[in-house]
Amino acid sequence: MYKKGTIALLAGLLALSGCTSAGSSSDQTLTVFAASSLTEVFTTLEQRFEKEHPDVDVRVNFAGSSTLAQQIIEGAPADVFASADATVMRDVVAEGLLAGQPKPFATNTLTIAVEKGNPLGIGGLADLAREDVTAVACQPQVPCGNAARELAARHDVQPRHDSEESDVKDVLAKVRAGEADAGLVYVTDVRAESDAVDGVKIAGAEDAVNTYPIATLADAHPLAAEFQRFVLSEGGGVLREAGFGAP
Repeated sequence: MYKKGTIALLAGLLALSGCTSAGSSSDQTLTVFAASSLTEVFTTLEQRFEKEHPDVDVRVNFAGSSTLAQQIIEGAPADVFASADATVMRDVVAEGLLAGQPKPFATNTLTIAVEKGNPLGIGGLADLAREDVTAVACQPQVPCGNAARELAARHDVQPRHDSEESDVKDVLAKVRAGEADAGLVYVTDVRAESDAVDGVKIAGAEDAVNTYPIATLADAHPLAAEFQRFVLSEGGGVLREAGFGAP
């Protein structure tokens, strides 16, 4: 039978061991904030990076770029930030929260997601103003929403949006669920969901190209810079395969 002193010593050692283990696990967690349009690509890159670094757990938080930027500015812990446009990234730069200058790694353009077979015969932006079409887009402060507004202004059309969503995946989800007839999303989103929706090319979509920057946050995990380099190098092939353009 153990004496009280021995029991106390064992309890102390177990507590110390638990603290050390928790600290080690935390040190090997890499937190990445990424635009929702990067979901499929960054899920693949997360798995590949973890395969090369078995002791590292990459956790990716996907959301609208403006939402992620605001979270970072308000103090949310992040090691890497990948935004869907440079405007949102500039807000984080202005707060002095980055370890270096953001680097562009991909481009994207808009298209119109419609129900399979395009039963309403939607042919372009002007059709999104039709009374018989329920259309959705991103909120204007979100990169996909800003690009949609810019494209409409350049081509002098006024699409009617029945709702505006906080990120591009929510727009796509409404079309996929039949809650909307058409949605302004990126070409990569339609490509990723080609089994559920069709895409209608927008004439002149290249007039509103979104350039995606990536940056490492100040005081980030030591491997954050390596993950950024990984995206800029090996990530290129994955991005092109998903339909993203070169920066």
